[in-house]
Amino acid sequence: MDEAVAVLGRVSKSYRMDAVEVPVLREVDLLVRPGVFTVLLGPSGSGKTTLLNLIGGIDRADQGEVVVAGQPYAQLSDDALTDFRARHIGFVFQSFNLIPVLTARENIEYPLVLAGMPEERRRRRVVKLLRAVGLEERGDNRPGQLSGGQRQRVAIARALAARPKLVIADEPTANLDSATGTAILNLMRHMQMRHRISFLFSSHDRSLIDIADDLVVLRDGMIQSIRRRPLEELARAQSVESEAPDDESE
Repeated sequence: MDEAVAVLGRVSKSYRMDAVEVPVLREVDLLVRPGVFTVLLGPSGSGKTTLLNLIGGIDRADQGEVVVAGQPYAQLSDDALTDFRARHIGFVFQSFNLIPVLTARENIEYPLVLAGMPEERRRRRVVKLLRAVGLEERGDNRPGQLSGGQRQRVAIARALAARPKLVIADEPTANLDSATGTAILNLMRHMQMRHRISFLFSSHDRSLIDIADDLVVLRDGMIQSIRRRPLEELARAQSVESEAPDDESE
């Protein structure tokens, strides 16, 4: 298997509330394997979001080392970290975080504009992504004209637009009904396998245990257990998925 997409070594993080320092993560060690669907499972307050923020470069650790795509974050200035995040990490948020004045097409295209991709390539890429998430006919609709499930599909397409090394999803189905949430989860799993991108997905829903390639259980800011699917099983699943035609290739 290729180099780990993310490695955390003895990472700790605390936040200050008035005069009290509240520890959130305590000396966490974690390796996120490339091209797998990793589920971070734990109750509210276990530190899941904080861990995702550190891996995503949104926040910085108080202690320990965070390395993503071979890059130690401690070596990067804030501006360099922002640029790195834009090029290598996609995000899917619980609240969608779409730009309300832009259409679905423009929301997906936005990270490609920031990356400096030529216009014609951007348009081709967006068309393919809209098709992949089943929204070919909704490209000109703004977020307010879309259902919650459709908005999350746009967010998934946006996260994949720049072909990131890692997609981070912080409880992306929490605001959706169960049927829509299941459909979104299946779509994310399909896209992860199709593009062989690492997905790191946080949830407190134990029904996700069976679909995870790697399952990381977090409680009280510490990792309780890690269960990893054997490499042979991963290879078989990816082989079956790769037999289908790929509409996303450029």
